[in-house]
Amino acid sequence: MDMNWTEQITVTNEDNMVLMARYPDNHFDLAIVDPPYGIGISGQTESKKGKKSDRKKHEHKGWDKEIPSVEYFNELFRVSKNQIIWGANYFVEHLIEGHKGWIVWDKAQHGLTMSDCELAYSSFDSPTRIWTKNRVILQTEGNTIHPTQKPVALYKWLLDNYAKEGDKILDTHLGSGSIALACHDYKFDLTACELDEDYYNSAYDRFKKHSAQKTLF
Repeated sequence: MDMNWTEQITVTNEDNMVLMARYPDNHFDLAIVDPPYGIGISGQTESKKGKKSDRKKHEHKGWDKEIPSVEYFNELFRVSKNQIIWGANYFVEHLIEGHKGWIVWDKAQHGLTMSDCELAYSSFDSPTRIWTKNRVILQTEGNTIHPTQKPVALYKWLLDNYAKEGDKILDTHLGSGSIALACHDYKFDLTACELDEDYYNSAYDRFKKHSAQKTLF
């Protein structure tokens, strides 16, 4: 499969350490990543009531057993000038101290089995910002293809608030490909990778359908 999804979107099916090793220091302006949190959320086959949920049903693949290594974070900070890292509350020991610009996705529906919000570290010395959007926004994007899929609208909000025109964006854990859709719509250059071949192929199909619809309209 062609890794050049478009002239601006390049995605490879490989390990992120291999990808980052190819680039010099500070090559990317902004890395937006959603690595494993180490909490075992790598799939979902049934709801709490034991009923299958087609939208959320995903094979357990075991990739969320542990957080990334310190070597991963060292490489991430080496190749990118700024970073937004989802789930960073699970690996604060690997973050660069002194930055205050945390980001909160408030899911606007509290007290359920899942967390009320998700946290991201950012390297920007800016006030903490909150994006409030009910998680049901994912339903407007069709069936999820990844158990930790985030909305395209969330990535567009991040690009609106933290990226500048002409920035080169990096994503080391493509997952569902939501960031690729956002970068395509906003015409940002994106370099990304996904290790799991099934996720990679599903994200590619999702991206092609999305870009075709944009062409039609």
